Amino acid sequence: QVQLVESGGGSVQAGGSLRLSCQATRTLARTLCMAWFRQVPGKEREGVAVALIDYDGTTKYADSVKGRFTISHGDAKNTQYLQMNSLTPDDTAIYYCAAEVGGDCRPEDPFGYWGQGTQVTVSS
Repeated sequence: QVQLVESGGGSVQAGGSLRLSCQATRTLARTLCMAWFRQVPGKEREGVAVALIDYDGTTKYADSVKGRFTISHGDAKNTQYLQMNSLTPDDTAIYYCAAEVGGDCRPEDPFGYWGQGTQVTVSS
């Protein structure tokens, strides 16, 4: 069983930055894929990741965050970060870290492991 521990959410004004962190509690296989999903107020969690990174470091981004968000590995491949810059009120959401092992590492995959979520609030 794998647990994902998130940190780094908070409140910021538009144009500001935040960095989210996610650590898996044990070392996973080399086919590990990690991603971030978000749930905006009043809606269900989106089924497509806003950012993901595979074990080899290949990244993918949703168009809505491309050029503003950067996902990266920590020193250990079971840790990843989401650097969020130029935040807007539309980025306000609960952000969930997710992981899968052995899948295709696509933004629309049914990730099997989830964190508890961390709130990001951007004020105008």
